[in-house]
Amino acid sequence: MSSIPHDLDQVLSRSPARAMTLAGRRLLPIVQGGMGVGVSGHRLAGTVASLGAVGTLSSVDLRRHYPDLMERTTGLPQDEQAKEAINQANLEALDREIAAARKVSEGRGLLAVNIMRAVSEYAPAVKRSLEAGADAVVVGAGLPLDLPDLASDHPDALLIPILSDSRGVQLIVKKWERKKRLPDAIVIEHPRLAGGHLGAARISDLNDPRFDFERVIPECLAFFKSAGLEKEIPLIVAGGIRSLDDIRRVQALGAAGVQLGTPFAVTEEGDAHPEFKRILAEAKDEDIAEFTSVAGLPARAVLTPWLRAYLKAEPKLQAVAHVKARCTKAFDCLAQCGLRDGLQGWGQFCIDNQLAAALRGDVKKGLFFRGAGSLPFGDQIRSVRELMERLLTAPSPALA
Repeated sequence: MSSIPHDLDQVLSRSPARAMTLAGRRLLPIVQGGMGVGVSGHRLAGTVASLGAVGTLSSVDLRRHYPDLMERTTGLPQDEQAKEAINQANLEALDREIAAARKVSEGRGLLAVNIMRAVSEYAPAVKRSLEAGADAVVVGAGLPLDLPDLASDHPDALLIPILSDSRGVQLIVKKWERKKRLPDAIVIEHPRLAGGHLGAARISDLNDPRFDFERVIPECLAFFKSAGLEKEIPLIVAGGIRSLDDIRRVQALGAAGVQLGTPFAVTEEGDAHPEFKRILAEAKDEDIAEFTSVAGLPARAVLTPWLRAYLKAEPKLQAVAHVKARCTKAFDCLAQCGLRDGLQGWGQFCIDNQLAAALRGDVKKGLFFRGAGSLPFGDQIRSVRELMERLLTAPSPALA
C-alpha cells in the first residue's frame, strides 16, 4: 500500500532514489529525526507523515507546548509529588501530540515517537506512545534491550533502535531474537555527523572508522545473511545526509532510507521558535562544538554564547561536582545526570533548562543541537514539501 501523495509519487518515480517499505506501506525513503525538547512536535511530524514519509515526535518534556500543563507544573515544591505531576503532564502532552499529529497526517505515512533510553521515564513513555496509537517507537541514547518486553501488548507496532556500529546491531538482534521479536528497522547514526547526543563513548571515538557507513552497512547486511533471519531488517542511515547524492550513495550500499534532523528542524513547519531556526540555519561547521553532555554522551551543538561560557567554565564546574539532594527541576529527566549525580567527567548543566531555552529561541541561555554539514537550502527557511522535493531531485546541497 502506498502512502505517498500522487504529486510526490511522481517526483519519486523520476528520482534515482528508491521508495522504502515499512509496515507494508510504500514510503518516501526519508525519516524525520526526533528532536527535543519540543523541536519535533505534532506540526512537523504530522506534516512529514502527510507527505508519505516517517514523521517523528520527540517525547522529551512535551508539556512545554501546552500552557495549561506548564501552569499546572510550574512553581511546585521539589518533592515526589511534583515529580509525579510533571511526569503525568508529559504523558498527557504525549497523548495530545500523537492525536494532533495523526490529524495533520491524514492517515498517510507513518508516525513515530523518539524516546531516549537514558531518560528515567523511558518505560512509561514507550507504553503510553503505543497505547496512544503511534505507529513506531524509535529508541536511541542507550541499548533498548528491553523494548520488546515493553511493547509485548502491541505486536504490530514498529520497534526501531538507533545504533552506530555493527557490533551494537548484532547484540540487539541476538538479544531480541530470544524474545521472539526482531527490529522492524534499524537507524545507523554516524556520531561524527549527527547532532544532539551521539552514539560513541567518548569524543575521541567520533572519528573511529567502525562508524563509517561504507563499513557498517555491509557488515550489518553480512550479519543478517549469516544469521538466517526470518525477515530482512531495513537499515536507515542518519548523520550528514543533505542531498540526493547522499541518499543514492547509502542506498547503493544497501540502506533502505535515510534520517535527517537539522534540515527538518529549520523548516516552516518545525515546532521551535523562528530564532531557533535562524541560529541553526546560519551556523557553519566552524560554529559547531563537540562536548560531553550532562547525559555522559558526546554531543554536538552550535557554539552559542551560552555554550562558549559553559565550556570555558566546565573544568572548574567538574572539579567541584557533587551529588545533589534532588534534581534541580523537581523531576529526574535523566536516569543518570552529571549535574544531579555529581559525575565529574560529565556535563555540569541542566539540559532541560538549556533545551527549553533553545525551543523558545533564547540564544543567551539555549543549547542548540545541530548536525554537521551545509543545509539543503543554505540559511533559508523553506517548507517540508520543498525539502522533500529537493532531497529527491537535487544532487548538490546549499544551492542558491
